[in-house]
Amino acid sequence: MNQLVDGEWRTDIYETTNDDGEFDREETSFRNWVKADPDAEFPAEAGRYHLYVSYACPWAHRTLVTRALRGLEDVISVDIVDPYRENDGWQFTPTREGATTDSQNDFDYLRETYVAADPDFTGRVTVPVLWDKEKETIVNNESEEIMRMLDTAFAEFGNDVTLYPEGYREAIDETIDAIYDPINNGVYRAGFADTQEAYENAVGDLFDALDHWEGVLADQRYLCGDVPTEADVAMFTTLVRFDDVYHTHFKCNVRKIAEYPNLWNYLKELYQLPGVADTVWMDHITEHYYETHTDVNPKGIVAVGPDHDFDADHDRDRLAGGPPEELRQTTSTAD
Repeated sequence: MNQLVDGEWRTDIYETTNDDGEFDREETSFRNWVKADPDAEFPAEAGRYHLYVSYACPWAHRTLVTRALRGLEDVISVDIVDPYRENDGWQFTPTREGATTDSQNDFDYLRETYVAADPDFTGRVTVPVLWDKEKETIVNNESEEIMRMLDTAFAEFGNDVTLYPEGYREAIDETIDAIYDPINNGVYRAGFADTQEAYENAVGDLFDALDHWEGVLADQRYLCGDVPTEADVAMFTTLVRFDDVYHTHFKCNVRKIAEYPNLWNYLKELYQLPGVADTVWMDHITEHYYETHTDVNPKGIVAVGPDHDFDADHDRDRLAGGPPEELRQTTSTAD
């Protein structure tokens, strides 16, 4: 894979697997925090911050879903990169439906944003990116931390929803950690494995975890209890891609999510929360995975199915709890 080295773009130098053939994800580099403190280095202010994201990427997608559920669309602006990523990395292609220009710096490639923040930057160029318009620098490019900032630091600018409520915080943190390696990262561990053993270990961990949460969701409406939280956002962006991409492209084909009654109905309920469907661009998702991962899919042929109806009725109202009042506009119930 390609990356920046001392601020210069290099190709074919970043290995995605370790010596055992296991997928090895590089840690993110920019880890500053926006805080609800006017004296902080990066204080929370409406209109000051900007997100660079891809509709294709599940990590970036987390931040879009959080922004929508927290009602921050008019507080934090967004630019969308092209889903097709060539040797020059993520690029801005405003002629592509759903993609945009770089409204902040008028750059052609996202890597230029990284160099603007750090002229000597070495590492991968990833989304999401939280950009400070005032200081003209990257604040953070770690999706989990950006989710938390959007939910907590910007609380006074959004709606009354919270995805990190008091009384649930320990469970939320533990659950996000619990689903990361076997599920969120597990699909990548399977898809990019270089050995049969590494692949089978990843797939085993993945479906053991999915089976576990299928059981939890039989009697519990959401991952951490009776209200949706950041943990559900983290799970959602993997599940919504699963049957269209990970099942086939990454060989995670033991079962589809649609074959899990509780996970499938849970996924539909989350999709139907106000604003969430607008963040799901399945054509961006499928094009990115099938056409740009040429080591996995050399011919770039995009699978045509399945044709799921995420707006179909779900049965989650049979369980206690539910979304807060502001998020009850479009949820549905099966007969």
